Amino acid sequence: MRDPWLDNAKMALVTLVVLGHAWTLLPQGAVNEVLYDALYAWHVPAFVFVTGYLSRSFAYTSTRMRQLLSTVVVPYLIFEGLLALFRVHVGGENLERLFQNPHWPMWYLAALFFWRLLTPPFRRLPAGVAVAVAVATSLVAGVWAGDTFDAARVLGLLPFFVLGLHATPERLAAVFDAGRRRWAVVALLAIGVLAIWTDRLATTEWLYYRARYAELDVSDTRALLTRAGVMAVGLVGAWAFLTLVPRVGGWFTRMGAFTLVVYLVHGFFVLGAEYAGVPTWAGAHPVLGFVTVSAAAVGLALLLAWRPLASRLQHLVDPFALAEREVRKAVDVTVAQQDVGVGQHFDEEVPANLPAMAGTQETRQ
Repeated sequence: MRDPWLDNAKMALVTLVVLGHAWTLLPQGAVNEVLYDALYAWHVPAFVFVTGYLSRSFAYTSTRMRQLLSTVVVPYLIFEGLLALFRVHVGGENLERLFQNPHWPMWYLAALFFWRLLTPPFRRLPAGVAVAVAVATSLVAGVWAGDTFDAARVLGLLPFFVLGLHATPERLAAVFDAGRRRWAVVALLAIGVLAIWTDRLATTEWLYYRARYAELDVSDTRALLTRAGVMAVGLVGAWAFLTLVPRVGGWFTRMGAFTLVVYLVHGFFVLGAEYAGVPTWAGAHPVLGFVTVSAAAVGLALLLAWRPLASRLQHLVDPFALAEREVRKAVDVTVAQQDVGVGQHFDEEVPANLPAMAGTQETRQ
C-alpha cells in the first residue's frame, strides 16, 4: 500500500523544484528574489528528508546494489549525456568535465548514489549520534568539499537525509501533526519575511549548499554560523511544509509515482524556454512574465506526471525495468506454451474408452 501523504509530498516537492528552476527565467527584482530565496530556504531540504525516509531499507545486498545501479547510475548516465547534448547542440554552450561534474539538475542523482551508500552505517548509529555526525560533517564540508560529483551538496545536505533515515511512521505522525498546521503556516510566512534580508544575512548561494566557504568571502567562524543558521531555517521550513501536506489520496496523489520522471525531464523544457528567449520577454513584461512562467511550470510538472505520458517516459528513466518486464513476459509466454503442449500430449495419451470405464466402475460401486 502506498502512503498518500508521501506521494502528495513527493509530487508537491517536485512541482516546487520545477517552479524554482523556472523562476530562473525571470528578471531579477525585489519580489522575485524574495520568493526565490524563501522557496530555496526549505524545499530542497524537505525533498532530501523525504528521500532519506524512502531510503531506509537500503542495504549492501546484491539485489539492492543492482537496483542502485539500474535506478540511479543508469538514469544519471543517460540524462547527463542527453542534457549535455541538448545544451551543446541546441543552446550552443561549452561544457567541461562531463559526468564528473553533474550538470544542472543532475546533481540530485549523483548525491542520491552516495547517500544510499552511506545509509547502512548511519542506520546503525543511534538517531541522535547519526544526526550529530551528519551536522558536523555538513559544517566541516564547507571548508574543503568541491564540485566533483557535487560532493559539497552531498555532504552539505546530509543532515536532512539522515533525519529521514531515522524517521519512522510513528515519529512522522508525532512530528507532522495536522493539529499544528496553524504554526506551520506561521513558520512559512516567517521564512518568507526573513528572505527579505537574505542578502544581508547570507547570499542566495548559501541556500545551494555547493560552494566552499572561501568562495563566499567570509571568515570560518561566520561561515560555520551561517551554515548552521541556513540548516535550521531549512529544517523549520521542511517541517512546516510536510505538516501541511494532505493525508488523503486523489489524482494528485497518483502522480507521486512518477516524480523522478518529472525531475529528469523538466530541465529540457526550462532550458528550451531559456534558449527561446523567454527571459528577455519576461523582463519586458514582469508581472505577466511571472504569472505565465509560474503557471507553465506547474502545468509542466502535472503534464509530465500524467500517467499516459509518464508511463512512457518511465521507459527512458528506468530502461532496466522495461527490459526485465519484457523478459518476464517472454518467459511467461514460453512457459504457457509448454504447459499447453504438455496438456495436448496428455490428451493424446488418454485411452479413448476411459470415460466408459470410469462409468462402469461407478456403476459397480
